[in-house]
Amino acid sequence: MKKAFHSIFAMILAGMAVTGCTDEVQFGDDFLNKAPGGTINLDSIFANPDYVNQLLTGIYNKQYYGLPYNNTEKNQAASPYNGKLDALTDLYQMHWSNCKVWTSYYSGTFSSKEDPLLSFTNDYVWETVHLVSLIKENIDRVPNMTDKRKRYIVAQAKALQAYAYSLLLPHYGGLPIIENTLSDAGNGVGERATFEETVNAIVRWCDEAKDDLYWAYNGNDAESSSLQTGRWTKAGVMALKAQVLWLAASPHYNTNTPYMSGASEAIEKNLVWYGNFDQSRWKRALDAFEDFWEENRKNGEYYHLYQATAKTLDGYRLAYRRGYMFDDSPENIHWTKVAGIYGTQGAYSWLNWNTWSVNRSNNHPTLEYIEMFPWSDGSPFDREKDMKAAGTSTGKDGSVWNVLTCLSGTYDKLFYTYTAVRGGFRKTYSRDPRLYENATVSGTLENLALQSPDGVAAGNIMELWVGGQNAGQCVKHPTDNTLVESLTSYCPTGFAAYKYVLNQIEWHRDPNMHWNVLTIPDMILMYAECLAENNRLSDAIAQVDLVRARVGMKSINSSYNSSKQLSTNKENLIEEILRERACELGMTNARYIDMVRRRRTDWMVKPLHGMATFRMIQNSQNQWIRRNSPYFGDDKNSGMTEPARFEYEVFELQQGKRALWGKDPNSDEVKKWLMFPFPQDEINKGYGLIQNPGW
Repeated sequence: MKKAFHSIFAMILAGMAVTGCTDEVQFGDDFLNKAPGGTINLDSIFANPDYVNQLLTGIYNKQYYGLPYNNTEKNQAASPYNGKLDALTDLYQMHWSNCKVWTSYYSGTFSSKEDPLLSFTNDYVWETVHLVSLIKENIDRVPNMTDKRKRYIVAQAKALQAYAYSLLLPHYGGLPIIENTLSDAGNGVGERATFEETVNAIVRWCDEAKDDLYWAYNGNDAESSSLQTGRWTKAGVMALKAQVLWLAASPHYNTNTPYMSGASEAIEKNLVWYGNFDQSRWKRALDAFEDFWEENRKNGEYYHLYQATAKTLDGYRLAYRRGYMFDDSPENIHWTKVAGIYGTQGAYSWLNWNTWSVNRSNNHPTLEYIEMFPWSDGSPFDREKDMKAAGTSTGKDGSVWNVLTCLSGTYDKLFYTYTAVRGGFRKTYSRDPRLYENATVSGTLENLALQSPDGVAAGNIMELWVGGQNAGQCVKHPTDNTLVESLTSYCPTGFAAYKYVLNQIEWHRDPNMHWNVLTIPDMILMYAECLAENNRLSDAIAQVDLVRARVGMKSINSSYNSSKQLSTNKENLIEEILRERACELGMTNARYIDMVRRRRTDWMVKPLHGMATFRMIQNSQNQWIRRNSPYFGDDKNSGMTEPARFEYEVFELQQGKRALWGKDPNSDEVKKWLMFPFPQDEINKGYGLIQNPGW
């Protein structure tokens, strides 16, 4: 698929080309003091349509970007020294002891004197609000610009403000509602509105913007050219509205029971919740989703799931990957991008720090995450039933490990099945294809080229077993059988991150990788949850089946799930939807948002695990023994068949062991982590912020 060139960044580059190195292009607040071409004031900006367009472009430059890539004071979410929200869930574990995820969150020492992973003051929210207000207040002064163009610019500005607020809403609750310019952006923004008032403000901004925006930049005319891809659309704000209402209807906010005990001004004033439960909030969210789908139908199903052209593992994997990785994919409703690099590394540090030599930004999949992915026929994976005890092994330090196998006859079946044929065996995938796109596991071929026309993987297999070429001794020591779980290594949990990173062969694919804000798979699964909460269980199941069918999976309501009675049991169905969201939406912050909005503190307190894999070979006595060494190289060169049998040892993660593990999930000590604190410095200024409970 040919990727579009995007005007937001074309404008930046064009500005640089015109002004050269003697006159730096300015954006945002700096632009108000100096625009391209020399000293300029506010009157001059709004006397020139080009300057107004560039001011708008500067606000786009302040949108949240979810892959840590740079370390700047005013962009906390982008700093690799902080880490991702995903690493606070049960899906991933960081193994770099110098990032905030480890030092403040895993340790349980985070306080209101620190910036959270998404900052109230240092992620450009109030700068965005200030600049949006400047545009709204001054747009009528711009000459040589049609009214339609003015409305279009204001609509984009309102969309940018709605998005900025939506980012803070789940973590902070009610926010100051700013409709006018600030004399000092981000400082003294005003008192908090209630949670409900904040939700309604975001929805109102989306509603006000939608009719002055294009449904999509589909090239139907010059104004809606694909060169504009990346700007807010009518589809984008309608999807954002639905997402915000879905979030707000969730049990953390829409409930009769506050999440913390004891007196709290924020709870009493309904700043962190509605203060009661109202079923109509789920209906309001459902209506917003159905409005989106109806409008999408009117526009020829412009946004849709990317489908596989080959009904094979590689075909399903590529369809899934192309859906989120191509920025002009029909799945991407809105995305953000950044154009900077980190230091002298020449690429995003997200990519550079996920290489085999640095490994600082790796979010390592946990065994709990791996086990969420069902078998390839759709049936749930159950370690107690699907893996068998095969004795014990002893480490040099005296530790005793329970050994597990997962065999189908003679050979393994945990990730691939190996069926004996003349001259060797036939290898097929055994799990949900999305597993191989969210985590690297042993046996996966190292190169499935994104642009591959035939969708066939090639190269050597990934060797994540102890002593293998990729794992080495970063999981367990290959001769001592002692736990290593080493820091800044490739796969200390026994598995490696893959989504958005891919692997060493594939990762140099795009120096300006985008971040997906709103996607069709997310919309489908949010919609499914709204349907379930409105007791339309069969309709909800049909929606979940759409994302499963895209990767060749049977219905979630097939016979293997009969005991869950998904057609009649709403709670079980919602639990399955949450698991599907984890499998479909890895590395997108979705699991963290689900943990918060569903009050799943049980996810916060459960200890997490890794799993060591051991390659097995037959010796001269036909006994299966461990061979803790690479296959690629001498073994492969000598004609030895690809490893097809393994043993496994499960271990509780020790590195970065989280302070909350083992705590009472219903205690205030745990529940306070459902919301972020406002900076204590801002509270102390006395302009109206009220601190969130427990902080």
